[in-house]
Amino acid sequence: MADHNGTWWIWKVFWILLIITGVEVVLGIIKPEFMLAQVMGTSILNYVFIILTLVKAAYIVQIFMHVKFEKKAMRYALYLPTLILIPYLTFILLTEGVYLFK
Repeated sequence: MADHNGTWWIWKVFWILLIITGVEVVLGIIKPEFMLAQVMGTSILNYVFIILTLVKAAYIVQIFMHVKFEKKAMRYALYLPTLILIPYLTFILLTEGVYLFK
């Protein structure tokens, strides 16, 4: 992080995270009708929330945990299990959770 002189980078991160959070809040308030269609047991809106939350989490890990500045092999060792495990567990949760209401 030697190339980060001053505080401009923290403000950039702040605004990016604020915009993503703002989109989540606005979508949660207005709940567009077309996003309430059911797909694999839940609405498209839930999938959008899950994706936006994962984007925020990845960005926070890259910047504040300094993973962005590691070597490529280290990044793959951290990202690949996460990129495989989280979608798998989300799929199981969304598909098997439907049986609770049957």
